[in-house]
Amino acid sequence: MNNEVSELVYHVLFLLIFILGMGMLSGKLAAWLKLPDVALFLIAGMVVGQGLHLVTETSSSFTNQFILTLGSVLILFDGGRNIRLSGLRKVWLTLTLLSVPGVLITCGVVAVTAHWLLGMPLLYAVLLGAIISSTDPATLIPVFKQVRIRTKLRETVESESAFNDATGSILTFSVLAVITGGQAISVSASVMQFLVTALGGILVGAVIGFILVYITAHSKLGWMRDYATIAMVVTAITTYLLGETIHVSGFMATFTAGLIWGNVHIFKLDLQDKHQEMGHFSENITVIMRMLIFIMLGSQVNFGVIWANLWPSLGVIAVFIFIARPLTVLASALPDRKARWTWRELVFMFWVRETGVIPAALSGMVVGLGVKYADVMASVTFLAVLFTILLQAGTTAYVARKLGVTETDTAKDTEELNRSG
Repeated sequence: MNNEVSELVYHVLFLLIFILGMGMLSGKLAAWLKLPDVALFLIAGMVVGQGLHLVTETSSSFTNQFILTLGSVLILFDGGRNIRLSGLRKVWLTLTLLSVPGVLITCGVVAVTAHWLLGMPLLYAVLLGAIISSTDPATLIPVFKQVRIRTKLRETVESESAFNDATGSILTFSVLAVITGGQAISVSASVMQFLVTALGGILVGAVIGFILVYITAHSKLGWMRDYATIAMVVTAITTYLLGETIHVSGFMATFTAGLIWGNVHIFKLDLQDKHQEMGHFSENITVIMRMLIFIMLGSQVNFGVIWANLWPSLGVIAVFIFIARPLTVLASALPDRKARWTWRELVFMFWVRETGVIPAALSGMVVGLGVKYADVMASVTFLAVLFTILLQAGTTAYVARKLGVTETDTAKDTEELNRSG
């Protein structure tokens, strides 16, 4: 091994050890302070990066881009795997509207606001809106463990956060293609490209996901059953890689494959004996990736750009939280009469829209590509993550109890349903 390669290997190994060590300490401190761990990961990154200069990995480095890509793939796959399609029959319309038109509404409102307040050209403002338009299942699920939210509401919000991650990713790369490719802007062409990218990703994920889960979970032909956890990782990475190779959405492909793996019973397959093993692995690998992504993000924060654009950025985030999200929820939930949403449930959905790992990863990828205004987008994304995690995730349990949307608060829901019915 030559000196240059040896130094790179040692550098990456040190980086992994150091970041994961900081992540464990931050996680313990977060539990003690009763704060979302993501917020402490970001702060730890700021301390060891911009403060002590112990982590100096650039956004464009191979190590950083590899962590962002692998982390996004595994987290999206796990997000799909945790969705139970059978439980979404009553809310499928709300979920569909939240996951596609809802992302576009959020993106549009943020884009107009960023164009006005930050002075960004509209196309770059749309890119910023696309980056931060999705919510975060990796943040929501730990929060929901603190308080038992009503099943229908919890499953909708968790599923939205998984589905819209894929939509936000596709939208981001669709806008990037226009910016970096110098293509003329055409609404019809953009819509067609979006559909081809999304549907192509769904097809790749469904086909490869089914083939690999079939040869793993089939009672007679499941010759990879003893390696179910490894087969699951291979599925996630293979579907992403194949999707990107044929120029469809690798992120949608890996998410769809996760859906297939999480709902094997639909295909008369059974992985029940591997459920606990796979669950433990997925939970741990997701935490590791969150540590790596958020501590790296915190270490790369450009405080000069943040301070230079602080008040306009905060204005964008205020509109993002208090205008874009309520508009998105109302436009998506009110048409769904079958779901019979109460106003308490709608208000809860207004408040629950944490920005997390996929926006952070997308932001890092855009910075790594050297896109114009990427530093401003990264600073707004950082503030969006920090504020939504601290302000919203930190108060979700309190808000749920105050609104009476926990599983024990059935009287309020019944009363409101009677009024609406």
